[in-house]
Amino acid sequence: MASRELGEVAEYGGVLPLAEDIAIPCGVMKDGTRLLSERGIMGALGGKRGGSHWRRQKAGITLPVYASAGELRPYVTPELAVKLTHPRIFRVKGQAGYGANGVEASALVDICKVYLDARRDGKLLPSQLPLAARAEILMSALAKTGIDALVDEATGYQEVRQRDELQKLLSKYIAEELQTWTKRFPDEFYIQLFRLRGWDYKTLGMSSHRPRFVGKLTNEIVYERMPKGVLESLKSKNPPRPDGRRKYKHHQFLTEDIGDKHLERMIGADITLMRASNSWPEFIRLLDRAYPKNGTVQGELTIDD
Repeated sequence: MASRELGEVAEYGGVLPLAEDIAIPCGVMKDGTRLLSERGIMGALGGKRGGSHWRRQKAGITLPVYASAGELRPYVTPELAVKLTHPRIFRVKGQAGYGANGVEASALVDICKVYLDARRDGKLLPSQLPLAARAEILMSALAKTGIDALVDEATGYQEVRQRDELQKLLSKYIAEELQTWTKRFPDEFYIQLFRLRGWDYKTLGMSSHRPRFVGKLTNEIVYERMPKGVLESLKSKNPPRPDGRRKYKHHQFLTEDIGDKHLERMIGADITLMRASNSWPEFIRLLDRAYPKNGTVQGELTIDD
């Protein structure tokens, strides 16, 4: 087991660029915590250790140099103080040497706020004003994108996180076991579909073996409007037989609490939009606007943890 001085090994590591001359080493730990190098934060703010800092250390003040000055301490909240006085030592996988003090990435905004609030109140010394200016630059950079997202991109964790989130979402939609068949698509769905395609519903639509193209259209206007990955998972669980047809209906592999509800809502929306349309192209335009493929739209089902 590695000693504390060596630190925990970050699963992903990199350097976070926040401005032309500002870059902070960072890492994502096994438990998903994003860390920034304490020394990197100090460099980003333009600070350095001086005699006054060491005197504060001797006096028992354990805040890092960029937050330990007397002018700043009133602006350091108890929550921030805990984060800054309990760094998590980490090192990047594959890199030799001892670990660095790691500060939770989310604390960077609060650190910058300490300087900006102190400057607003006129409490900073002239020598501290350049640090406040750097804090303002950092805040501007962070305002564009969340700090966690920036760290994920810098370390390469973004792709892993997206895969994990996709699997988590799919587990909400895709059932582990096949559900018993029940009628999910009302006749009205096919009546309106055939009308807009110019097909004779009485001849083709009422047959138990509708043209395969109907299945393709159903995928396009229903399943492709569900979250990305759902249709692909359904096709994998329900592959076509040698004759090209599938043994089961896709909806038999949807979960009852999430997947079925989204399916029912999507079918209802399709019927409403088809009724309001005079042609298939008109319907598709309305559908794309209201329910883009694999997109998020107003009122879309929310997935809770």
